[in-house]
Amino acid sequence: MASNILNSAQFVAEWFVTRLGIKNERGATAVEYAVMVALIAAVIILAVVFLGRTASSSFSGTANCVSTSATAAGC
Repeated sequence: MASNILNSAQFVAEWFVTRLGIKNERGATAVEYAVMVALIAAVIILAVVFLGRTASSSFSGTANCVSTSATAAGC
């Protein structure tokens, strides 16, 4: 009796898979990996641009204070 129910359930499951075109898709596909890589690259580029500008202005301020006298305002 239990094996009949199990066989019926397996048959119905296989029928749904075949009829509806359902596939077992486990894991990420190459497209999903490409999207992740693109997003990570965008974040890295934005971080480098932002930190580059901040570092550049910081070094420019320090260079300005060094080239002028140490008693200049803001140094």
